[in-house]
Amino acid sequence: MTRLDRPEINTQPAHVTAPSEGTVTSTAPTGPTHTPSSNPPASGTSPLPGTTPASSASSASPAQSAPRAAPTLALTSAATTVALMTYTAPMVTLPDTAAALHTSVSAQAWLLNGTPLGLAALLLVAGSLADDYGRRRIFLAGTVALGLTTALGALAGSTWLFTLTRIAQGAASAAILASSLGLIVHAFPTPRGRLRATGVWGAFVSGGIAVGPLLAGAVATWNWRMTYAVLGAAALLVALLGTRALTESRATRGGRPDLAGALTFGLALVSLVAALTLGRDGWLRAPVGLLLAAFLVLMAAFVAVERRSGTPMIDLGLLRQRRFLASSAGGLFTGLAVIGLFSFLPALLQRTLGMSAMDTAWLFLLWSGLSFTVALQARRLAGRVSHRHQLALGFALHAAGVLTMLGAIGSGSWLRLLPGFVLSGVGSGLLNAALPLLAVESVPATRVAMGSGAQQTFRYIGSCAGVALTIALVTSTGGPAHGANVAIIVSAGLAAVAAASVLVLRDRA
Repeated sequence: MTRLDRPEINTQPAHVTAPSEGTVTSTAPTGPTHTPSSNPPASGTSPLPGTTPASSASSASPAQSAPRAAPTLALTSAATTVALMTYTAPMVTLPDTAAALHTSVSAQAWLLNGTPLGLAALLLVAGSLADDYGRRRIFLAGTVALGLTTALGALAGSTWLFTLTRIAQGAASAAILASSLGLIVHAFPTPRGRLRATGVWGAFVSGGIAVGPLLAGAVATWNWRMTYAVLGAAALLVALLGTRALTESRATRGGRPDLAGALTFGLALVSLVAALTLGRDGWLRAPVGLLLAAFLVLMAAFVAVERRSGTPMIDLGLLRQRRFLASSAGGLFTGLAVIGLFSFLPALLQRTLGMSAMDTAWLFLLWSGLSFTVALQARRLAGRVSHRHQLALGFALHAAGVLTMLGAIGSGSWLRLLPGFVLSGVGSGLLNAALPLLAVESVPATRVAMGSGAQQTFRYIGSCAGVALTIALVTSTGGPAHGANVAIIVSAGLAAVAAASVLVLRDRA
């Protein structure tokens, strides 16, 4: 059984700091779990089996330095923005990138799916490593790796080399995203401060999605490769600043990294994405069936490994917790319904409506800009709307929005898309605000990086599957206009299922 009851510790040298806004005086260990009054449990929740309240786990220790809240939030938000910009950059440059790399239509899913595949495969293990070996350490390693691998993407000369660099970018981004929420929770120990900080961080998830295509569209007027050089330099700059501003924290469990779990889980995801990509040319073909069978076998092996591991990537007991299931389902369906459709839509608009990369970037700024604004202001809903209902409303708005886009591709006018972009943008903002907070509240306080990694793993599994499914539907027989309508209906249906799922997964009284 995984040990979850050990206290979170701070590994910085001990000293006493004067009280200031956003910090905690260091007469006791800082963090979200040191006294019964510092972090009361969320309503309707109870400690997981085998755990003890964090307050009882704490023990007296010498005074320690408190993390600097404002720099922590600024740097984690900046790194997250760069990671999401790297993730979304190919959306508007896909036609140019595919032409330069001589990528076939069926293989273009790999150009988009490389980064989410790396994210999905490594987020869980990155979260566990961050909790056990230091969130600051994993964060800085991730930002340096993102800078280097993104710069290498500018030099790729073939589809497979570019895809490999994208997978490496996803792995580096996994370290950033999984450790960021752990650093934030440690720097903002009070529920009110955490609500504000996770809302800001969630808004910058939307901000990265908004700015990435805009930067790529602007730079692509010269050369699409320059986008990756610029983003690589930005990641290295954040890493340099983080070496001085961030405070280390961890929740040591002991034991070794779960390499067997990471290997089986990563291979399972590769098998699933490959099957979904090849399925476009026929779902009953032998390679597709073999890949799906390999996915099932590897997932069974992953579950067996996790049950035997002393320090598993994920505590399987969490799957009995409804709040954790709601967080995971929210992440999965966000990838399937929202990211899957909007990842391929810019390339589709360029092909069917003759829009330039910059034109589609400005159009998508409406969607992602609204998402950023709504996520930033969603904290005002605290106390009025629960996280579950916020998620359900976000999915419902996305479903309504994309349904207004039916027939827009065939109409020849991008103006038909505007109402759908507005509604879906608002819905996406609600999702990006609720998911981070639900992720950290669904696990014990000492495992927040793992909780963040788990939710985002499901998000990017959904993204991989959603992109492959969207491309398969759009490029099916009947032409792109008909295929786009089918993809829109499927996206709306998945969002409706998601809204119902998170409502059903309510906390037991």
